[in-house]
Amino acid sequence: MEAPPVAVVGLGQLGGSLAAALVAAGRTVTGWDTDPGAREAAAARGVVVTRELTGVVVLATPIPALATALDDLDVAPDATVTDLGSVKVPVLEALGERFGNRFVGGHPMCGTERSGHAATDPELFRGARWAVCLEPGTELPRWLRVAEVALAAGASVVPVTAAEHDAAVAAISHVPHLLAAALAAAAADAGPLALALAAGSFASGTRVIASDPAFVTAMVEGNAVPTAAALAAVRAQLERPWPELVEAGHAVAARSGERRTVRVPLDRAALLALGRAGGAVDRRLAAFVEGWLPA
Repeated sequence: MEAPPVAVVGLGQLGGSLAAALVAAGRTVTGWDTDPGAREAAAARGVVVTRELTGVVVLATPIPALATALDDLDVAPDATVTDLGSVKVPVLEALGERFGNRFVGGHPMCGTERSGHAATDPELFRGARWAVCLEPGTELPRWLRVAEVALAAGASVVPVTAAEHDAAVAAISHVPHLLAAALAAAAADAGPLALALAAGSFASGTRVIASDPAFVTAMVEGNAVPTAAALAAVRAQLERPWPELVEAGHAVAARSGERRTVRVPLDRAALLALGRAGGAVDRRLAAFVEGWLPA
């Protein structure tokens, strides 16, 4: 079947990068942004700027704006709607109520501390994991349409529920933002000498504090309960004897990373089992998807 057009609403770093990646992959891409500069930049990359949205509609706005991002736009009644937000349960509640089974939540695990259309990079999604939510009421054909957008951008698709997603990203994304802020604040309290001596480990540990504070606050507050639980787990780890803690962390970093190829039927339970086991989808086949699991 011919791939449907993709309409991207919000042409900043994530939305602009997705639109550019899809244009490069040969997909028909339209888009809209309230910022004229973002619209002009996207048009220069081959995006058709319009308020009329069809096919797969991707919301790439900040989380607080997701619920109203389509209010003044003309969305086709059969369009599949997805998003790129870093929190899924609140977004599912807001957009699922409005669009029903037409909504399929998504979250690409990529991006940088930069923002805006000037940070557009068509290679941003290459090799990234992209969570695509598969809820009990999700229509599998619509889930596949969203998954195909992620695959066309160069990502691997991780089937997941919204609740599972939020618990997972609290541990590997949201808490790291808080830890980076705490590390930076503690170093500043240690005085100018400490900051002057800061090198690679400090830079790596605090890179994300250059992100927009409003974005980070919306992210962690939108996922407050899972983030608090994940932060408590980190505190518990810090109470372990230091040699034991260092060994445990090193063991995680030293995992082989080897994979084995698998084929999974187009079935909700089988797809979610793949995601829960740490695997991902790389390719759509006729009645299957092909992906991988950790070896």
